[in-house]
Amino acid sequence: MGTIKVENIRVFAHHGCLKEETTIGSDYRVDLKVKADLKTSATSDKLSDTVDYVLLNRIIKEEMQIPSYLLETVAQRILDRIFSEDQKVKKATVCVSKLNPPIGGDVEKVTIKITAHRNK
Repeated sequence: MGTIKVENIRVFAHHGCLKEETTIGSDYRVDLKVKADLKTSATSDKLSDTVDYVLLNRIIKEEMQIPSYLLETVAQRILDRIFSEDQKVKKATVCVSKLNPPIGGDVEKVTIKITAHRNK
């Protein structure tokens, strides 16, 4: 089993429960960690034998563009698509962070973290 991380994906999107959040939009950061068997790709040197991080990045960017009230909803959609589109992924953890959330004060970010395992 090996780990692939795609970190600090920066996205501008329109999530939130407040009308202003969905109208104006905000900056977000997404971090992803997937677990998969990387033994074959380590020796074959073929993209088809591994988890393509370009695909992972595209899934994240596409799902982040669908407005949602909650970051949990966005995170779960990302995980569902990853498991649907790449059978090699056995476990995945996604963190979706809203930068400078509108909660007052000096909060840098709010982060939702969800981990899921492939159903057998």
